[in-house]
Amino acid sequence: MGEHPDCALVRRACTAFSEGDLDTVATLVTTDVIHHVPGDNTISGHHKGRDACLELYRTMSEETGGTMRVDLETVMCDGRGHAMAVHHLRAERGNRGLDMKNGDFFTIVGGKITDIDECAEDIDALNAFWGT
Repeated sequence: MGEHPDCALVRRACTAFSEGDLDTVATLVTTDVIHHVPGDNTISGHHKGRDACLELYRTMSEETGGTMRVDLETVMCDGRGHAMAVHHLRAERGNRGLDMKNGDFFTIVGGKITDIDECAEDIDALNAFWGT
């Protein structure tokens, strides 16, 4: 059996994000997508809309000098429009490094991502990396 379409969608989105291919990311999300970033730092919050999410991703890339990498470990789905991705997140920013597991919970409607709820292995390390 092949990969479930929701898992394949998330895998494509994670690969495109990691490669800095925001044009592809834009085609995989809805215009009203929301990305919830945890913590209390400069990128935390609810980024609402495709443009806001793409701007978040551009900022993350710029602030890390293009070093941010998402090494996808597994993608799971429930067959009802939800998928979870567990990945290893690596990035450098100035004299700080980030190296931890993260997870994203995706909601998928009509073959596109409508919501991304991000979880971090270590919120304190995430906050320290991005600053306040």
